[in-house]
Amino acid sequence: MNDLRDLYQDTILEHYKKPRNFHDLPDATAHADGYNPLCGDKVKVYLKMTDGVVTDVAFEGSGCAISTASASIMTEALKGKTVDEANRLFTTFHDLVTEQGPQPDSAGLGKLAVFGGVREFPMRVKCATLAWHTMKAALDQKNDPVSTE
Repeated sequence: MNDLRDLYQDTILEHYKKPRNFHDLPDATAHADGYNPLCGDKVKVYLKMTDGVVTDVAFEGSGCAISTASASIMTEALKGKTVDEANRLFTTFHDLVTEQGPQPDSAGLGKLAVFGGVREFPMRVKCATLAWHTMKAALDQKNDPVSTE
């Protein structure tokens, strides 16, 4: 269990300090804004879709280590996915960080599996899922800002 906790902490800190795909995406075909009023996390997710495939994804915003790391790893996981695959990944990740979700080692999520540790901190689930709900809103072409409340 300590190895998983160490991996969780190391991965979160690495992606918080050096987030991947943290920039504007001027040629995005979809985007959405998200906000977590409990802790002040804000995120904007950009998607570039070509023939139903996520060809590029980026994010901007400010937030805690868990929120930023989750958004960073999400962007890496989404590239090259179809809309259906992105929706399934959203569901699998959401289940992972909630009580009813699969165990991290059986989820097939790669780096995302470390977020299974968020279950131990229920108040942080909204931090981990903010970028994901925002990405889902972008996929669904919803214009209203996403809130975790």
